[in-house]
Amino acid sequence: MTRPLIILGAALLAPLSALAQSTNAQSSPATSLATASAVEFTIAPNGNDANPGTKDQPFSTLERARDAIRQLKTGGQFPSAGVTVWLRGGIYPLSQTFKLAAQDSGKPGAAVVYRAYPQEKPILTGGRVITGFVPYKDKILKTDVSTQGLKDIYFRQLFLDDRRQTLARYPNADPASPYLGGWAYVDGQPVPMYKEIPGEDKHTMHPKAADMHHWSHPEEGEVFIFPRYNWWNNIVRIKSVDETTRTMVLANDCSYFIRPNDRYFVQNLFEELDSPGEWYLDKRDSTLYFWPPSSLEGKTLVAPAIKTLLQLDPGTSHIAFRGLTFECSAGTAITLTGTTNCLVAGSTLRNIGDMGGSGISINGGYRNGAVGNDISEIGRHGIQIVGGDRITLTAAENYADNNYIHHVGVYNKQGVGVELDGCGNRASHNLIHDCPRFGIGFSGNNLMIEYNHIRDVSLEISDTGAIYTGGRDWIGARGSVIRYNYFHDIPGLGQKYGKWITPFFAWGIYLDDNTGGVDVIGNIVARCSQGCMHLHNGRDNLVQNNVFIEGGEHQVDCNGWKITDKHWTDIYENTLKVYASVANQPAWKGMRNIQISPTQAILPNGLLMAGNQIFCNIIYYLNPKSRLYGGKNFPPDHNTFDWNLVFHHNLSLLVDLTPEIKAAPPAKQWDMWKGLGEDQHSEVTDPLFVDVSKDNYHLQPDSPAYKLGFKGIPIEKIGPYADELRATWPIVEAEGVREHPNR
Repeated sequence: MTRPLIILGAALLAPLSALAQSTNAQSSPATSLATASAVEFTIAPNGNDANPGTKDQPFSTLERARDAIRQLKTGGQFPSAGVTVWLRGGIYPLSQTFKLAAQDSGKPGAAVVYRAYPQEKPILTGGRVITGFVPYKDKILKTDVSTQGLKDIYFRQLFLDDRRQTLARYPNADPASPYLGGWAYVDGQPVPMYKEIPGEDKHTMHPKAADMHHWSHPEEGEVFIFPRYNWWNNIVRIKSVDETTRTMVLANDCSYFIRPNDRYFVQNLFEELDSPGEWYLDKRDSTLYFWPPSSLEGKTLVAPAIKTLLQLDPGTSHIAFRGLTFECSAGTAITLTGTTNCLVAGSTLRNIGDMGGSGISINGGYRNGAVGNDISEIGRHGIQIVGGDRITLTAAENYADNNYIHHVGVYNKQGVGVELDGCGNRASHNLIHDCPRFGIGFSGNNLMIEYNHIRDVSLEISDTGAIYTGGRDWIGARGSVIRYNYFHDIPGLGQKYGKWITPFFAWGIYLDDNTGGVDVIGNIVARCSQGCMHLHNGRDNLVQNNVFIEGGEHQVDCNGWKITDKHWTDIYENTLKVYASVANQPAWKGMRNIQISPTQAILPNGLLMAGNQIFCNIIYYLNPKSRLYGGKNFPPDHNTFDWNLVFHHNLSLLVDLTPEIKAAPPAKQWDMWKGLGEDQHSEVTDPLFVDVSKDNYHLQPDSPAYKLGFKGIPIEKIGPYADELRATWPIVEAEGVREHPNR
């Protein structure tokens, strides 16, 4: 039999091929936006908008520079080489969102570039400095913020010397255990997560007696809770509290039913201001109460006064922002909506956003990028990219490249490093760590996810992974490629037998809920609590040339559905409608197995999972209890495993993909699996890594994997690279769970 070739799959259509620009570590597709300009303006914090905007006589605001460029256009004097606006170092407090529209656009080869003056650090902030504190009670201070640029602004964040302070809460946060500590738990007897319970609702909860406090204004309080599944959190205002019955009613529904032992805390209640770093804003009289963690002398306290710092409106094109620092916004810091060839590069975004606030949002348009940025302490996503047409497979070619992203999802635990949606967009060469759930979440078609380094994510959620997508509409995420990434140390956190634990229930690559037609090529996945790879009723996926190291319960999970499962019955009608929308589209004709409709997918035995190919992977693990392949409702005769190299240190290979094999003695399971026609050419032997103990997964020259068709992975290209558009180099990685694993 001919060995399988290393391929990227028929799903790589022309739009994605055009998007997959050079991955050479020394180049960037956005570099052309940074060329020298014939016209220059300068802005400085001590400038004056009455000045001509020269280096010696600078403007003071972005708006004045923008208007000067508009005047050039009006006078027909816009230069063929574009315009550069230099920002001198210092702090620029923004009184309002800086907005650009189509009239502010550059031209092809003549971009408008707003950038930091060489070797200087301009900071664009939406924050207002707060001073004037007087003693209130014990160590708590107070001040009137209405006279400090915050009149009628009900801010939800507070920063002391760039460190986020804690809104008054109960229980208090536990710095020594930030993920497992600092929680209260809904009262009652725990019930199985997937058991349906008549009469329960999404807005009523019962605190334990010890957690019931009297609050003068409970309607101001909020419950920060992970309801039922622990997939994400909600922050919901309290409607009423009945102390006699220990009943708390919320003003809105949570995402799911509230159940006993769900973890939560309450916040924004004055009576709970009882520890250093906590604060409370009384909106009735604009009084801020704050217990400083240390003396305020010589320190700066700020709160966000505006929602968005930079806004590019539809029709805007050929504009770049380079080397700037954006901080302290109430919502998403930078929004690009319906723009073309616009860029945010080499910048720092920090202390940004609330529950819905992300670092950079690229929504629609074409060929827009977020490149080389350092992004941290974000309320929701680090970067969110949407665009393209999934029906016609028209690529947007928007991209997130060479960014360093960490500590996102501060408020919204569904927040990820990069959220990639739509058609023909890319996330590449990003370093992502310390996220509550996924490093990258994606949904759409012909998306390219390559050369990313993701570690230490899935820190607060269970049923999660380093990278995740769901295919509930039958066409998602067909044509997408996950290649040459390094995912490792993915723990997860959740309930087991009523106890909250970590690590728990997390994978490296998670293709959920009927995901189809994805190529998973040349990735390295190591140390994930549940498994390295999960195909949850996946269809038509190619999993090839990957290295899987030390999955937890299983190395590869294949959990299929029956046509009677609620998963299937809930989405079936929608799959028919969505499939019909693309079935006759010419661009879809080349998609792998797209000719099979939902009605044709049902197998004679009532199962659905089919068309997956798992070839030429190296699987290396030591845990004697861990299974090689695991799952249920899996039809081996409709999925193919072969040419893999497996090394379990001479221990039995456990396979529980069929009931018969699972029931057999461990020593017989591998042979029974091969008896089904699977892994016929696979070998069980040491792959001969250079040094597994030091995470060196290069193969020695005489590795037996090469004889099976395995191709070397370009490990040296994974992660960020030195480039003129990189904010910092070398990257100094922030401390997190890796440095403090016992927290």
